[in-house]
Parts: sequence; C-alpha cells; structure tokens
Amino acid sequence: MSDSTITPADQVTGFAQRPKRADARRNYEKLLRAAGDAFEQDGTGASLEDIARRAEVGIGTLYRHFATRQALLEAVYVDEVEEMSAKANELGDLDPWDALVTWLCQFVRYAATKRALMEEMANAVDADAPVFVACREAIFTAGEMLLGRAQESGEARKDTTFSDVGRMVSGIAAIRTADPGQIERILDMALDGLRER
Repeated sequence: MSDSTITPADQVTGFAQRPKRADARRNYEKLLRAAGDAFEQDGTGASLEDIARRAEVGIGTLYRHFATRQALLEAVYVDEVEEMSAKANELGDLDPWDALVTWLCQFVRYAATKRALMEEMANAVDADAPVFVACREAIFTAGEMLLGRAQESGEARKDTTFSDVGRMVSGIAAIRTADPGQIERILDMALDGLRER
C-alpha cells in the first residue's frame, strides 16, 4: 500500500471533534449512529427526540453535543466521510484492483444514502464551506490513492483520473431505481471499462 494515509475530515475542518472523556465520547458515538440510522430511514427531518431515544440518552445530552440540527447533520456527514477514508486505508492488503472495486462499491452505497443529507446541509451552508471542501478533498484523496495503485499495477487504465471515475460513480449512485441489482450491474459494466486492456 502507498505510504500516504488519508487525513480524517474532522481533522481537516476542526469540526466534529470527539469528546475526550470516555462517557461523553460513548454518548457522542451513540448519537452519531442513531442519527445516521434515523436520517437514512426517516429523512433529514427525523425528530431529534427520536434520535436521542434511539441513542438511549436524554434530549439534553443530544443538545450538549450538537447545539442545532445543522450541527448534527454535519457531524453525521463528516463521520460517513471519515469511514470512507478509513476504508481506503484498510484495503492495503488486497490486490490493487480488488481494493479499488471494493471501495467504489461502498462509495456508490454511501453516495446514494447521503444525497438527501448533503442537500439539506446545502440549504444552510455554501458548497464552498470548509466542511464540504474538506470532505470532498478527503474522498478525492482516498479514491486517487486507490486508483493510483491499480494503475501502477497495470490493472486500471492510465488515461483516466479519479476526477473522471468519481463523476462516473456519483452519476451511477444518482440513478433512481427500485432494483438495487440494476445499480450493481451498471457499476460492473462501468468498472469493466476502467480495466486496462
């Protein structure tokens, strides 16, 4: 694997720093997981009281960590980007092509489920806000590293960049279909075109 590792988005933005005290950190993580699940199931308008209930904490604890709904939305978004970045670092033992494909498949699922979250955040912050810029950079760096490894190994075409691949995969993730298998088939065809011949 490349010597480079991906810097977590929260370290880039200074946003969503985990609390240092163990009990506060546990509550913070529980709230992030509960909010992520609630936003995925019920949309970004999910009740904060329901999120606190899912996390098994009081509403006051939620507000101590996240003063506004926007702060919670941003924290969930950053957390998801961190997870994608960490995944790129964890795939170093796989064959470079397999690592790239595994990460891109996860990226499609991530992009499809987080679109509403991004749209809601965009209502309150500019597309060039530090949280968006840092998250885009973190995703780009992760994808660029994996594509670079696959290109160096001779498995991926050298006449493309992660900018091309990222747009292609994001477009696939945006397809609205009731058949999840169709997305997988389209992604397989697109990735077949990315292979070196």
